[in-house]
Parts: sequence; C-alpha cells; structure tokens
Amino acid sequence: MKPGIHPKYSVQKIKCSTCGHEYEVGTTSQNFRIDTCANCHPFYTGQQTFIQAAGRVEKFNKRYGLNEKK
Repeated sequence: MKPGIHPKYSVQKIKCSTCGHEYEVGTTSQNFRIDTCANCHPFYTGQQTFIQAAGRVEKFNKRYGLNEKK
C-alpha cells in the first residue's frame, strides 16, 4: 500500500436514535447516525406486518372471484 493516500481507519461507537442501543464499528467516517438498527427494526424483531400485501391478495380474489362459493 502507498503511504499517505488512505483515509484514517478507526473504531467508532454509534448509537441508534430509536432504541438507544450502541454498536462499535470500524469506519473511515467520523460522524455516524443511524435511525433504526437490527435491535429495533420490525423485520429483525419478528413484528413485521403484512397488511398491504394482504390487501392486495383480497383485492385480487374479489376481482376474479376465487373465494366465492358457486
């Protein structure tokens, strides 16, 4: 590696603004802010809802009459 051309690498603590959980990450940036992390994001916690997808399925079934008893 050539000396003097690479950015300074350091270990920084970043804090989630939603839940307050802190992480240590290695980075070349000095300022880090995260809104949600794996500790509080609905996808990772299992609290994700599929309301919009369920509405699309019901709309499709209503349009094409797949759940109607004949």
